[in-house]
Amino acid sequence: MKSFPSKSFSDNRKSKTCTEPRRSIQNRKWLGLAIIAFVLAVVGAVAEAQQPKKIPRIGYLSGGDAASDSARSEAIRLALRELGYIEGQNIAIEYRYTQGKVDRTAELAAELVRLKVDIIVPPTAGPIQAAKNATKIIPIIMMGLPADPVKVGFIESLARPGGNVTGITTISRELGGKRLELFKEAVPKVARVAVLYDPAIPNSVIEVKEVLPVAARALRLTIQPWEVRAADDFARVFAAMGKQRLNGLYMLGGGLMSVNQKRIVGFALKSRLASLYSIREFVDAGGLMSYGADQADIYRRVAYFVDRILKGAKPADLPVEQPTKFELVINLKTAKQIGVTIPQSVLFRADRVIK
Repeated sequence: MKSFPSKSFSDNRKSKTCTEPRRSIQNRKWLGLAIIAFVLAVVGAVAEAQQPKKIPRIGYLSGGDAASDSARSEAIRLALRELGYIEGQNIAIEYRYTQGKVDRTAELAAELVRLKVDIIVPPTAGPIQAAKNATKIIPIIMMGLPADPVKVGFIESLARPGGNVTGITTISRELGGKRLELFKEAVPKVARVAVLYDPAIPNSVIEVKEVLPVAARALRLTIQPWEVRAADDFARVFAAMGKQRLNGLYMLGGGLMSVNQKRIVGFALKSRLASLYSIREFVDAGGLMSYGADQADIYRRVAYFVDRILKGAKPADLPVEQPTKFELVINLKTAKQIGVTIPQSVLFRADRVIK
């Protein structure tokens, strides 16, 4: 009888007995690692939840002061709120005002950089230049720059700005001739116009020397430029203007002008001068008329740029925008006060009439 090698049941049990402990040990190890990983994840989540989230900070650098700039800054806050950014909750704004003192601009720009704000928003050329000199990293959003940002060296091109500057340009200088044209239509008797400007603002100098003389000749107007370099100059300049046979006043913008808004508007009213401005805030304060880019639309676009950059967009890739909406604002209360009758043809074209 043929015999076969027999397999011992005890050997089989022994083999299983040797394997099962090893598997059990491995399972316990994996289970332990999983528990540790879970605990670490929970601890990490709790720690993250307990840590306050970083609130982005916007540096607002203005050439004016808080009082004269209140309408603009409030409009920007409202525009940001529409996009979900509420000051004091999920966004902070650091306000810095030069109060019309040009020599303080660089100092305040450097201060915002030291605070490590996430974005700097300067309204005009001086603050923009100061911010650009202070940082090559922090994004800068131009807010209605009246000059050509390419010519003044702020950006490489409108389509692809390059660097850390983008935003909106209002091409205000090019509108100088259009403003004088509307001024002549609204006040046909105007013939001698004083042009009040700050020579520290390059764009204003170019408008006075290159743009306005051409437009004035075509309209048969005589323009007389008057420089104001500091707040103390207004009394002297106004006294000198009072000795001239003027019947119109055209004021170019800037921080110094904004800070002295009441003085300028008050002088025009007292002297019964028809007055023309580039921004409507002066008309709200009692000036006769203004023509320029729709400021409310600009503020909304500033909020748009803030939103895009906070969500990761680079200023170099955000095209600089030009205004598409312009507004003519006329103050009929002022017209009546200075004895001017605005033609109906002009009033029909006005976007806003203050009665």
